[in-house]
Amino acid sequence: MELQGEVIEIIYKNELNSYCIAVLKIDKDAIQNTNQLSEQMDIDGNIIEAVTEEETTIVGYLPFVNIGDSLKVVGKFVEHQEYGRQFKVDTFEKKMPQTTKALERYLANCGIKGIGPATAKRIVDMFGEDTLNVFKFEPEKLAQIKGITKDKAIEIATTFIENWEVWQLVGFLDKFGIGPQSAEKIYKALGANAIEEIEANPYILIDLVNKVNFEQIDKMALGMGIEYNNEKRIRSGIKHALILMTYNGHCCTRYESLVEFVKKLLQVSENEIEETIINMKAKQDIVLEDREDTEWVYLTPYYKAEEEVATRLITLDNYSNIKKIDRFDKELELFEKKSNIDLSEKQKEAIKAINDNNVCVITGGPGTGKTTIIKTIIDIFKHNEMKPVLCAPTGRAAKKMTETTGEEAKTLHRLLEIGKFSDENQGINTEISVAPIDGDIVIVDEMSMVDLFLMNYLCKALYKGTKLVLVGDIDQLPSVGPGNILKDIIESGRITTITLNKIFRQAAKSKIVVNAHRVNEGMGFITKEEMQDLKEVNDDFFFVDERNKEKILYNIITLSGERLKKYGDYDFLKNIQVITPTKKGELGTKELNKILQQTVNPSSETKKERKFGDSTFREGDRIMQIKNNYDIYWEKREPYFESGSGVFNGEFGTISIIDEFNKQVKIKFDDEKEVWYQFSELEQIEHAYAITVHKAQGSEFDVVIMPIAQTAPMLLTRNLLYTGMTRAKKLLIIIGNRNIVEFMIRNEDNKKRNTGLAYKLK
Repeated sequence: MELQGEVIEIIYKNELNSYCIAVLKIDKDAIQNTNQLSEQMDIDGNIIEAVTEEETTIVGYLPFVNIGDSLKVVGKFVEHQEYGRQFKVDTFEKKMPQTTKALERYLANCGIKGIGPATAKRIVDMFGEDTLNVFKFEPEKLAQIKGITKDKAIEIATTFIENWEVWQLVGFLDKFGIGPQSAEKIYKALGANAIEEIEANPYILIDLVNKVNFEQIDKMALGMGIEYNNEKRIRSGIKHALILMTYNGHCCTRYESLVEFVKKLLQVSENEIEETIINMKAKQDIVLEDREDTEWVYLTPYYKAEEEVATRLITLDNYSNIKKIDRFDKELELFEKKSNIDLSEKQKEAIKAINDNNVCVITGGPGTGKTTIIKTIIDIFKHNEMKPVLCAPTGRAAKKMTETTGEEAKTLHRLLEIGKFSDENQGINTEISVAPIDGDIVIVDEMSMVDLFLMNYLCKALYKGTKLVLVGDIDQLPSVGPGNILKDIIESGRITTITLNKIFRQAAKSKIVVNAHRVNEGMGFITKEEMQDLKEVNDDFFFVDERNKEKILYNIITLSGERLKKYGDYDFLKNIQVITPTKKGELGTKELNKILQQTVNPSSETKKERKFGDSTFREGDRIMQIKNNYDIYWEKREPYFESGSGVFNGEFGTISIIDEFNKQVKIKFDDEKEVWYQFSELEQIEHAYAITVHKAQGSEFDVVIMPIAQTAPMLLTRNLLYTGMTRAKKLLIIIGNRNIVEFMIRNEDNKKRNTGLAYKLK
C-alpha cells in the first residue's frame, strides 16, 4: 500500500538507528492507485477502508526525515495493542516540498546549520517558488538574506544538496535490499556520483556494507545487464563467500571448498573462478597459504592479523627477560607465609613459569586455582616495585577480576583506547593505532573470549620486555569474533603453557565444580550411588528431569519467585540469574524476559513504564548494557562521591527512575554507578531476567537456573553446557530433558574453526 503526504510532527526519533514515529498529513489526491487501498483486508476477509482520516501515524526506519518533508511511503496498516492504528513503513521516498508553505516548514526543521524558522521564512518570502533553484544553481543569492554571508550561503546550499543526494540514494538502495541506515556511509565513500557508480558496478556494495543480501544485489546487477562471467561479479562472489565464513568464527577456508561454493552460487566455471582468484591474489585482496598439504584462502586483513599476532608473540617471548625477579623461590616462600596459603606444586610451577618467561599461558577449569595464581603474581611483582596491569575482554569479566583480586581491572577496549571506533571500522582493520600499555606485567583473564583482531591490538600495545600472562579455559565457548586464539596458542606448543587439572579440596566439595568437570570429560552428572562416596559434597547442584516445556517454565517462574527464598534466602533481583542457550522459542531469552518481568517486577500504579520497540521498560527492571558506551557520564554516591564516563557491554543494572518530563531513564548499575539515559538511548539496554550463555560468559552469579530444551542443534554442545554451568557460584539448577542434556554432553563438536595462528606460531 502506498501513501503520500507531508510530515507535520515527529513524535519520537532514535538518533542511533533512525527508528521514527511521525504524523503524516495525507495528500489523498497524490495516491496513485486507489485500487491498492481496497486490498487491505482483516482476518475475516472484510475490506478495510485504508484512509479515512486526514492524518495518520507512520512508524519505521526513516533517516534524514524531518517536519515539513514530503514523503511517499510504502507499507501497511497495523493495529498496535497500545497505540492503535499505525502505518508501518517498509520503504519510503522523499519528495521535494510541493508548496511554498511546505518548503518553509521543511527548511525550518531540516537541521541545516544557519537555517532556523525565521531565516527559512525570509528565504521563502524572498525567492518564493524559485527557492529550490536558488539552492541548486545560484546559492550565492542566499547572501541577500540578512545574517547570511556569501561563504555561509555556499555552505548552506552545499549541505542542502548533499542531504538531497543522500535521500535519493536511500530510495535507490532499497532495490538492493540495503536499509537507509547505510545510505550515509555509502554516500561518504562514493560521493555525489554514488548512484552512477553503483549502477556501473552494483557489486561495490559488498565492499561498503556489512551483511548485505548478496543474492539480491546479484539479481539486480544481472537485471542491469551485467554478464554472468563478469570478473567484478566473480570477485564479489568470492569475497562474499570469504566474509560469510568469518561470521562463523573462521579466518580462512580451503581452496577447493571456496571454488565449489562460488561455482554453485554464481553458476560459472571453475576456470573463471580460479583465474579471478589469481587476479585477487595479485591485487592483494586475498592471500593463499600452503599449510599441511592444504591450500587455504584468506581475506588479506585476516591473514595479516594472524601473521602480526604470531610475530609479535614470538618477538615478545624471545626478548631479554628484563622483568625477571631474582631469588624468586624466596619471594614465593615469603608470600605463602604472609598470606597463609599453601600453593600446590602445579601452582608453584605456573608462578615460576611466569617469572621465567615473557609470555605464558595458564589454563584450567573451575576450582583449579587460576585466581590464586593471579593474586600471587600481583603480590610478588608489586612487592618488587613492578606494576601489574589487569584486563579482560568484557566489562563484566573485568569487574569479576577486580572483585577476586582487589586490583583494578579494565576492559581491553578501554585499556587500549579503541572504544570509540565503530564496529565496522574496527572489525577487520589491522592499522588502528592503540594506546601503549604502561605496565611491567599484563594479565589477561577470560582469554577464550578474545578474538583475532582484539588479540592483534593487544600485542601491538605491548612494549618489548613487558611480561604477558594469558589466563583462560579453552573448554568454554570460543570468541564471538573470528579466531580461536587461546586454543591455537596452546596447540602451537610454542608458548609456555601450564595446564591446571587438579580440583582443590575446597572446590571439590562443590557438586557444581565436580559436575562441570565431569561434563567436560564427557561424563554425566553424579549419580545417587556415587553420592554415597562423596559425603562431603554440598547440595549446591540440582537437576530436574522434565520434558514438558510448560512444566519447565512453571519451575523457572516458581524458583524465580518465592521458592528459593526458603532454601537460601535468595532474591531474584540480587543474586539469581536465568541462563538459557537460545534467544528464540518459549524458553529463549525474549519470551522468558517478558514472563519473568511480570513474575518478579509486575506492573503497578506506582511504577512508571516506557515502551521502546518491542520492550516495555519499567521502574525496578533488571537490565543489561549490550553496547560499549565510552562517553556516557556516571556518578557514584557510595562509599564516597565519584564520577566518570563509560558503561560497557555486559554490565548489569536496575532501572530506578523513568522521567517522562525530561525523557530520561535512570539506571543504577551493580557497581553503584548511576547513569541517566535519554529515551533515544534505550537501544543500548535490554532486559536481563534471562540471558543467553554467550552473554553470561565472563560473569558469575550466586544462583543460576538453566533450562535445557530442544533447540537449534548448533547450540546443543558440550562446551555451551559447560560454560553455562560454570557461571554458578553457590547454587545451580538445571531443568530439562535428560536425553537432550546427555546429547549435549556427548556432542563435543565445538565447530572447529579454520585458523592458521597455531601453524604460524610453530
